[in-house]
Amino acid sequence: MALQGKHILVGISGGIAAYKIPELIRGLVKAGAEVRVATTRHALEFVTELTLQTVSGHPVYSDVFAAINAHATEHISLPEWCDAMIVAPATANVVAKMAAGIADDALTTTICSCVARKPILIAPAMNDKMWENPATQHAVETIRSWQNVRVIEPAEGPLACGVVGKGRMPEAEELQEALEYVLTPPTLAGQRILITAGGTQEPIDPVRFISNYSTGKMGVALAQVCARRGAEVTMVCGSMSVTPRNPFGAIHRIDALSAQEMYEACIAQWPRMNSAILCAAVADFTPCEKAENKIKKGELKVESQKSKVESQESKVESQKLKVESRESNVFSLSLKETADIAKALGQSKRPDQKLIGFALETQHEIENALHKMERKNLDAIVLNSLRDKGAGFGVDTNRVTIIRADGNSLELPLLSKAEAANEIIRYSFLLEEAE
Repeated sequence: MALQGKHILVGISGGIAAYKIPELIRGLVKAGAEVRVATTRHALEFVTELTLQTVSGHPVYSDVFAAINAHATEHISLPEWCDAMIVAPATANVVAKMAAGIADDALTTTICSCVARKPILIAPAMNDKMWENPATQHAVETIRSWQNVRVIEPAEGPLACGVVGKGRMPEAEELQEALEYVLTPPTLAGQRILITAGGTQEPIDPVRFISNYSTGKMGVALAQVCARRGAEVTMVCGSMSVTPRNPFGAIHRIDALSAQEMYEACIAQWPRMNSAILCAAVADFTPCEKAENKIKKGELKVESQKSKVESQESKVESQKLKVESRESNVFSLSLKETADIAKALGQSKRPDQKLIGFALETQHEIENALHKMERKNLDAIVLNSLRDKGAGFGVDTNRVTIIRADGNSLELPLLSKAEAANEIIRYSFLLEEAE
């Protein structure tokens, strides 16, 4: 993944949000990165030097003239060492200094020597009134315009002063995701990709519906991989238990709970897309009618009594079924087929568009997947089986086989869904040659 083996330089300035940074460093190290830390003196009022040294495994650079520095010019050697730098929190003071080119402490001298050569992620965090200051906004726009700098917007929420406003630093997971964006080559830059995710809900009455076990985890992983690689992603989401991290606004979400709503959304979006990845678990059937009011048990008994009479008169019903119908109430639900999203997109696909589908099978997996790919005019299909332990709905892992229409295929071992998503995109979009 993007962080494995990377050298990350974490810069911390003197804001209350500094308390979140040990968690960020721990996450980066867990992801396989090596981390060094540079701070202002005031940052160490909010998080201790010992804590930062412990979680990073390296001494902290906080004093330009400290005798313990590994090099006499630490602010030069650290930018040479790192693959990317993140400044979090970036206070109004540090953002202003950065925009003006002021370098008067360990952190700002390091930023000054890094900004022209390495990618830098800036995470401003401050009181909402300081964020709204025209000077702060001017400074942010100045550094945002620089080639190597990306600014992640502060979030809205409770601030240290007790008010609710814009100025919160994003949580550690989102900062880590943003670093993955910064470090991932933009191999899908300029591409517009449609991704369906989650399960659909087919209403029976105002309080009940037919659905499945899909959580949307695989679709979210695919969306995040595409966005990191530079694509503009449109997600059409059914019922989801997860939400994609979206630090730079590259993922646009459309909610579509029913199969028909998802079909209409996909049909509307498809003409402007370069590709579509149909990962959602869309219901094959939906009730013929939705009851206007909640269906009561008493109402079901009336219907079941009618069904008893019909079952007794029917010559088709076996004697066993007749007996069972007398002993229990039976509710019959009439279903009809839903619109086929993959088939519709495949029929209208232009030569310059790519369509990737998913097949979740329980038997004759390869045969069924190949038939589906041909029948729906797919360029590739991702096959997974419920018979594989650790694959399928609700889990964080998946084991898939990617089959392309050109006859090539790739069977993956059990991977995290994030890792599987990266392989699906790489192989389906023929990116393996470039990597």
